[in-house]
Amino acid sequence: MARRNSPDRRIEPVGATPPGAESAGADDKGILTVPNLITLVRLACLPLFVWLVFGDKAQSAAAILLAVLGATDWVDGFVARRFGQVSTVGKVLDPTADRLLVGTAVIVIIVHGAVPIWFGVLTIVREALVGLMVLVLAGLGAARIDVLWVGKAGTFGLMFAYPAFLLAHGGASWQDPIRVCAWVAGIAGLALAWIAAVAYLKPARAALTAGRAGRRAARTHTEAHA
Repeated sequence: MARRNSPDRRIEPVGATPPGAESAGADDKGILTVPNLITLVRLACLPLFVWLVFGDKAQSAAAILLAVLGATDWVDGFVARRFGQVSTVGKVLDPTADRLLVGTAVIVIIVHGAVPIWFGVLTIVREALVGLMVLVLAGLGAARIDVLWVGKAGTFGLMFAYPAFLLAHGGASWQDPIRVCAWVAGIAGLALAWIAAVAYLKPARAALTAGRAGRRAARTHTEAHA
């Protein structure tokens, strides 16, 4: 799912637009939007997923729910673009929801024993590094960065693999082909996810430069009209 950014605005300096000019707020529809509601519903389903695995012992139901949550990753972004409800909150909430979804799924499935620890650790470390980078960039005043397609492809692969690992956990013969599919998607998704983590370094530097330039321009504008 593409981030909720209009295609002609790849990196937006924070605070760079002087008053009276077209600002980033032009696409800010606030918090209470349908796309944000969809994202919040997806997040609210995470406790249900945990309960299905550990409380109800309904492994198959949990796997189906996780697959649905992963498959609907694109819905909120599509609704935001289709109905003009792109928002600054959504641009932050969407990737945050993705990371929480992946992180929760990985930890639960590791504890459940349906995926090898090394595979889960590599997934979590990647998500933690990218999340930390986002926080550091925000703290330094960097511009927003679009999600790379390779990163979304990696997330998609992992969100297919983990429900499949969960569904394939057991000794039944029908689970064998599902386990094979889980490994194919999982290895591909993990590889793409790490490629994306490295690929973010270049736009991160550009975002820092753009953010600093935006703040300088805003200060200059303020001083000129003081």
